[in-house]
Amino acid sequence: MTKQAMKRRSFIKKAGVGTAAAAATATLGAPYVKAQKQIKWRLQTYAGPALAEHVIKPSIDAFNKVANGDMVIELYTADQLVPTGELFRAMQKGTIDAVQSDDDSIAAPVDVSVFGGYFPFGTRYSLDVPVLFNQYGLKEIWEEAYGEVENVTWLSAGAWDPCHFNTVKPIKSLADLKGIRVFTFPTAGKFLSRFGVVPVTLPWEDIEVAVQTGELDGIAWSGITEDYTVGWADVTNYFLTNNISGAWIGSYFANSERWNEMPAHLQQLFRLCMDSSHYYRQHWYWGGEAHLRTKGTKLKLTSIPDAEWKTVEDEALKFWDEIATQSPRSAKVVKILKEYNEVMRKAGPPYRY
Repeated sequence: MTKQAMKRRSFIKKAGVGTAAAAATATLGAPYVKAQKQIKWRLQTYAGPALAEHVIKPSIDAFNKVANGDMVIELYTADQLVPTGELFRAMQKGTIDAVQSDDDSIAAPVDVSVFGGYFPFGTRYSLDVPVLFNQYGLKEIWEEAYGEVENVTWLSAGAWDPCHFNTVKPIKSLADLKGIRVFTFPTAGKFLSRFGVVPVTLPWEDIEVAVQTGELDGIAWSGITEDYTVGWADVTNYFLTNNISGAWIGSYFANSERWNEMPAHLQQLFRLCMDSSHYYRQHWYWGGEAHLRTKGTKLKLTSIPDAEWKTVEDEALKFWDEIATQSPRSAKVVKILKEYNEVMRKAGPPYRY
């Protein structure tokens, strides 16, 4: 054998050893990836069990399935781990890892929290919410506001149902609102108190019984879809077709440390599942509101005449101006809402009638 052939044979042997060693390393390394500790989150929603089946559970089930064992999110419903009003602090401390709620109900310590939930007449339809956040700058404003808060990351906002009254006695005029005790959201309650409504704060699971015992005269917390879904249509008799908001603004939040620990692909998966949840609610509520107004048998519809209801709408604009004085950022949000609603008005039907 020539020297050249011997050198070539020696190279091949060494290369073979190197290849085998690399393959062995890869083989030994593969199980190590699988052996990484599974990420577990505890996420609490504002919604009770029946409502959570629609507003969040399908998306969390999908996340857990697609995560394929790399991560599991345990879902808890209203007040199951901590009271709703304490959700923000619990998430900030790491007692829970994530939250689905409106900013208002969880007492988020930011100036924009007043716009979460039902900000009076801030929206007319559910599609207004994603447009305001994605095309009119609210997304960046929320990111800025929560960027000033320690250890909480705001992730995404979406639309829920409109805010109507469902009551034991009928409401046919503004005078009928005076003195009625209703379960509602903090900012909505503050506004409605101008018309004699008495806002009452109770744990979500206690509402049905509170109506039955007379502690509450009604609820201003949802649209008719939720009234039927959660059982409130079984304890009230009337549904007021006038609403003070066309869509509840709810958000997803996470403990910043836990969010930052997530691999990029799981963060993206969670974002996709949030979008899936937002989309589901768009059609579930939109179709449900119309179907139950026309086909529902439990609640009788009542209305306050448009001319009289305009008093409420005009008062909302005064309320907006008061909120705008609370901070430069609040003023910026109010300015956007005014500009947006003016665009919708000029666009005409079907945007505004």
